[in-house]
This record gives sequence, structure tokens and C-alpha cells, in this order.
Amino acid sequence: MNESKKLPFKLALNTSTLIPFNLNVKQQVSIAAQAGYAGIELWVRDIVEYIDNGGTLKELRKYVCDTGISVVNAIAFFKWTDASEELREEGFEQAEREMHMLAEIGCIGVAAPPYGNVDTVTLDDMAHNFAKLTETARKIGVEPYLEFWGMAKKLSRISEAVYIVIESGVSDAKILLDPFHMYKGGSSVESLEFIDGKCIGIVHVNDYPAEPPREIITDNERVFPGDGTAPSGKIAQLLDNAGYNEYLSLELFRQTYGSKSALEVASEGLEKIKKSYSI
Repeated sequence: MNESKKLPFKLALNTSTLIPFNLNVKQQVSIAAQAGYAGIELWVRDIVEYIDNGGTLKELRKYVCDTGISVVNAIAFFKWTDASEELREEGFEQAEREMHMLAEIGCIGVAAPPYGNVDTVTLDDMAHNFAKLTETARKIGVEPYLEFWGMAKKLSRISEAVYIVIESGVSDAKILLDPFHMYKGGSSVESLEFIDGKCIGIVHVNDYPAEPPREIITDNERVFPGDGTAPSGKIAQLLDNAGYNEYLSLELFRQTYGSKSALEVASEGLEKIKKSYSI
């Protein structure tokens, strides 16, 4: 890293990046800590699997604390804004159950993407549902981060996410940003100029190649920051201008990394974030 540059962000590892290695949740935490990340994003499904195999939330929290790493967010899939009232209520019940679990391990946030059937749901209804979700989450001690998905029929762009948090009336509502979803959904990088850093919960970082084209590119095509065509340096500068200095979390969905070990992948990702997001 150029000595004249600085990295004004903290770094985290989203455990989706380690999918090819079939690690349990403790192994994921260990790899992230060994590689030098300050934070980790766990997937709820992996926490549930750990419990189903005899683990407890209390011992998992102690293990995480002993490594010195922080659980800065969790990836969950509950239908908080589904078009079906029945499925939406089931989604809220699932969300409450899973957020209690996250709070027990010291996790401070949870992703809230447009999961389920949202095609006919208006942005105003999404705002109402997000307000309800946030009210429940904050009572538990977890903050929901509104996530837009570039491939979604609704809530696919930054502008829609901003509208939802404004109309929700939620004080200090947080958005989850992701360069891949910005690219996939057609959000311009310049749209970051309209977001205050205090309104950003976490930023997923990744890159994307020039091919396949945006219309058909999938999550599996994500690459390490700096290995594609994303304007990572400009994104970093705009985030810094906005006053954001929290976590950048590496989120890839590669099916294989060849002969590289999990630790080598995590370490390579850390160095590439530093290089691409230093300003």
C-alpha cells in the first residue's frame, strides 16, 4: 500500500467468501481473525447448524470474544416485506427469533434485503414494514440494515432504499451498500454523494468483470476488489467524503479458488481491499 495513502475504514469478512471450504462457524471466525480482519459477518444458517450440532450461543460468544474479532452483521433471509400478509407475519416471527439469537452472540446488525415476493409491494408499504422491523429489532438490541438487491424487481437501487428509509420515519435508519448490487441494479456511483455516512450500516466490497454483461451477471461472477472494473477508488473517496469510517466487508460467492486455502483467500482479500479502498 502506498505510504501516502490511508485506509479510513475497518475491515470485515463476510463468510460467504469462504463457502467452498465448508467451514463451521467457529472455523470461519478463526480464519477471519488469523487473516487480520477486525470484524466478521456471519450467516444465520451457519449459526443454526452450529446449535443443531450441539453448540451453544454462550460458548460461541465466548469463542468470538477470545479471538478479539467483532460480529458486525449477520446475513439472514426473512420475508419482512413479502406481498403475502401471512408470509410477512411469518417473516417477522422468524426475524424476531433470529435477532434474539444474534443479540446473544453480540452481533450488532442484520441485513434486511427484499427477500420473498416483493414485485407488487409499493415502496411506501416497504417503508411501513421496515419501520415495524426496526422497532422490533431495536428492542432486542440489533439494528436492521436495509439492503437493496440489484436483481430484485423492487428495492434494486440506492434511490429506492433512500426513499424507503425516509418514508419509514425511522430515526438514524441504516442502509447496506454493495458495489455489485449497485452495478447490477443500475445505481450510479455518483448516487453515493447523496448519502450521509451516518446512514450507512455496513458496506459489502467486491468487484465485477466486464463480461458477462450487467444484464446477466450473477453473484458467482464477483471477484476480489481490484480484479474487475468497479471504480473502487472512487467509491472509497465518496464514502470518506460522506464521513463513513466503519466496516468494509468482503463478500464473494466464488465456487472455487483453485488450490488456495481458506486462510490464503481471506488474507488475499484483506490485502486487495486495502489496496483498492485506500485514498
